[in-house]
Amino acid sequence: MYFAALLARTEDGWEASDTELDDVETLSDLADLAREASPDDDTVLVLIEQEDAWFGVVRIDGEDDPRIYVSDAAAAARSSYGEILLTDELLGKEPGDDDADLESLDLDGTEDGDPDDDDDDDTGAETVPHSPVGDTEILDDLGVSEKELRALDADDALNSIAEALGASEVLETVR
Repeated sequence: MYFAALLARTEDGWEASDTELDDVETLSDLADLAREASPDDDTVLVLIEQEDAWFGVVRIDGEDDPRIYVSDAAAAARSSYGEILLTDELLGKEPGDDDADLESLDLDGTEDGDPDDDDDDDTGAETVPHSPVGDTEILDDLGVSEKELRALDADDALNSIAEALGASEVLETVR
C-alpha cells in the first residue's frame, strides 16, 4: 500500500494535499506536479511511502532541480513509484549506462535456457544498495538532521518528518 502527499510551505505555514501518482512516469513529471502545488515557488515536499518497506522525500525549491532521499534503494527499486525516484545520478551511475546489464547477459548461444545457469537471476539488484541513497541533508534547514533522517523507520517516517516540520495536523487531514 502506498501513500503520497505534497507539503507546500506558504506564508501561513504548511499546506498538505494528497496526490495521485498514477499519471506520473518520470521525476520531471513529479517535479511539475509539486511546482503546481506552490504558485509562489515556495518549498514543496513530496512524501512517498510504501507501507513498512521504504519512504522517499523529494524537495522542490522553485525551479531548482529536485533533491531526493530514499530510505532503502533496493526496496524502492521493486516499486513502480520508487523507480521514479531512483535516477541514474542518484544511484551513482552514468545516465544511460546500461553496459553492466548487457555484460550480465549470457549471449553464448544458450539463450533458450541453460538449466545450470540459474544462479544469478538478480544481477540488476546487485547495483541497487539495501541502504539509503540521495541527499541526506534534504531536510536539515527544516529541522530534520541527516542523523535523524537516517534513523527514521519506514512505517512512521512521514509522520515524524511532518511533526518536525510542524505539519503533522495538515498531513493527517490528507491521510
